[in-house]
Amino acid sequence: MRDLHELPKLRDSLSYVYVEQALVNRKDHAIELIDDQGRVMLPVASLCVLLLGPGTSITHAAVKVLAESGCTIVWVGEDATRCYGQGFGETRKAYHLLKQAELCTSPERRMEVVLRMYRQRFGYDLDRSLSVEQIRGLEGVRIRRAYVDASRASGVEWTGRHYDRSQWQSADPINRALSAANALLNGLCHAAIVSGGYSPALGFIHTGKQLSFVYDVSDLYKVEFTIPSAFEVVRQSAAGVESRVREMCRDRFREARLLERILPDIDEILGVNEEDEQPASALDLDEDSGMPTPLWEPAVSDAVSSVS
Repeated sequence: MRDLHELPKLRDSLSYVYVEQALVNRKDHAIELIDDQGRVMLPVASLCVLLLGPGTSITHAAVKVLAESGCTIVWVGEDATRCYGQGFGETRKAYHLLKQAELCTSPERRMEVVLRMYRQRFGYDLDRSLSVEQIRGLEGVRIRRAYVDASRASGVEWTGRHYDRSQWQSADPINRALSAANALLNGLCHAAIVSGGYSPALGFIHTGKQLSFVYDVSDLYKVEFTIPSAFEVVRQSAAGVESRVREMCRDRFREARLLERILPDIDEILGVNEEDEQPASALDLDEDSGMPTPLWEPAVSDAVSSVS
């Protein structure tokens, strides 16, 4: 079994590669992309996300080496604008998932997480007397102001956020650019969440979907990355905005070292303390995915309370 601790950490990885109309196959201990233009080798050991677009075929051997390398595979629509499914990331530990579920199912602790999420978005502590509805109202004002500010800075006309996924081309260029940029950011956050052993479904602000936590996390970064990138791309040209905004976002993600920030941000928001992890089994589970896990036992306080 390959030692996953030899792999690059998420913060040191390349962000993503998008592939369409190609065959993805294993060659030696790497991945080869084959299309009518030729063959290209892919450095999967340092890759965070592989986005598979329409017309892509992938072999069993390729999936195996990607999984061993901790590269998340995401099946997406054309230009990565829709997410259809994903494969799990590198960690085999469940500590972070259990912590997330514990916080998500306690109304009081969930509210603490929600306040920390909004604090990171706003950059300051909110009045704790505010209701969730009032906070959402403030967040709506913040996002609308970000759109207006980006419109003024770029000179791109802004009439509001309007798009229909079933009629993609009916949207104006800025709305298509925003959707494409947000889809890319969602994919990157999705990969980080899974890589860290969290669940993409257990959201705190968003809820009820398999990607609820992905939306929670990606919303932390939209004003900084996707909104200004989309407006800048459309300012330059209204042609081919989907592919161009992906390229611009990739450059800005790298320059801002976003991959170094996502998991520490999640840990801070959820109050995760790595020292609390179970040291006896944490390393072994990643080194051998087939190892039997410890059995659950109630805490002493739980056992005492149940008896009394």
